[in-house]
Amino acid sequence: MSLKKKLIVLNTTIMLGLGSAFAIPSVKAESITDIQSQRTGIQSDISEAEQVIQQLKKEQSKMNAQIAQIESAMKENDEKIKDTKQEIKDTEKDIESLKKEIKALEERIAKREEVLKERALSFQESGGDVEYLEVVLGSKSFGEFVNRVGAVATIVEADQQILSEQEADKADLEKKQATVEKKLQSLKDMEVELKGMQSQIEDQKAETVNMKAKIEKKESETEALKQSLENKDAGLEAQIASIRENIKKEEERKASEKADLDRAAEEVNSSNASSEGSSSSSSEESSSSSKGEASAKSSSKAESSSNSSKNSSAAKPAASKTEASTKPSSANTGSAITAGYKYIGNSTYKFGGGRTASDIANGLFDCSGFVAWAYKQAGVNLPASTDALKGAGRQVSSSQKQPGDLVFFNTYKTDGHVGIYVGGGKFIGSQSSTGVAIANMDSGYWASKFNGRVVRVN
Repeated sequence: MSLKKKLIVLNTTIMLGLGSAFAIPSVKAESITDIQSQRTGIQSDISEAEQVIQQLKKEQSKMNAQIAQIESAMKENDEKIKDTKQEIKDTEKDIESLKKEIKALEERIAKREEVLKERALSFQESGGDVEYLEVVLGSKSFGEFVNRVGAVATIVEADQQILSEQEADKADLEKKQATVEKKLQSLKDMEVELKGMQSQIEDQKAETVNMKAKIEKKESETEALKQSLENKDAGLEAQIASIRENIKKEEERKASEKADLDRAAEEVNSSNASSEGSSSSSSEESSSSSKGEASAKSSSKAESSSNSSKNSSAAKPAASKTEASTKPSSANTGSAITAGYKYIGNSTYKFGGGRTASDIANGLFDCSGFVAWAYKQAGVNLPASTDALKGAGRQVSSSQKQPGDLVFFNTYKTDGHVGIYVGGGKFIGSQSSTGVAIANMDSGYWASKFNGRVVRVN
């Protein structure tokens, strides 16, 4: 083989080495671009997850405040139950005491009746219908006359006293019996209320447990999602670092090979420069031309790869998240309805609540207390009990109910719950599990409890 051919082969080898040195990092650079594009998407998801976590923390703070309100109301309800139980015991003691008094009165009345019967019998045996005047005038002497007058007066006075005491005791007996009956009825009512209170507290406890479970579940799921995304991102970052390290090693190896080839070429050119000057010059021109073409091809390929990466990045849709929120209708259904909107999601059911400034300030209502308060904001005074609210206006057909009408439900007792109809098959009221809220009365729990009673406030 001639020296010229050897130089051509050597230069070709050098160019192939250079081409390989440029081509391999270019391919790996494309891999880095693809992975970086994936990282961008994942980092966007991580950012969204962090936003969800922040929103969740706000919800947690709000739910914790609600739980604190519920626990406070539960504590007050527990105290109310204790007071009610004590009142029941005191009432039972009063009833036992009244029963003893009634028994003593009945015994005294029975004894007086026996005395009166004996007097009547004695009177009948001594003459029947003989009047006291005849007894006095029938005396045979003045002394007998005086004695008879005194005896008659004593008998008359004693009879009148007995009769007077008898009538007083009978009246007292009737009064005490009425008191007993009233206290017994009051006791029964308190027992019903107590059961209702216990039911409401159980609902509140269940709701508290449910709320806490939701908080824990949301927190766990969101943290797990964020951790998963961070792990995936870290993995991709490690891949990029590994590829870059491989590119660096490959470039170093190719640079070393190029240096070796360059030294070999210089040795060949140096040893044959005098005899093959023209051939060497021609070979160098050819090598330079080939090198330029290879460089242009490599540059064109890198630009094509960059454009492809950009197009791929542009074609990927941006991540978006649409948050839907449902709010109760704010239609103009009267100030009695809209007054309660500010307490939606910011109140707690409390048995007997809504009747003091402190309860109202802290959003503590029971159903009838809320209705009375809401209508008071509209300038209408209503009683704060479900039984009294039934007579607060005129009853209308369920099919004719309008926003602002009072609707009643059979819960722990008949008409045990009341709310204000807002239209669309919904009502606003203070529910044991939610506090002040808008609930559906056309389906679900409240549909099964609605008893058809609708009262239109006059």
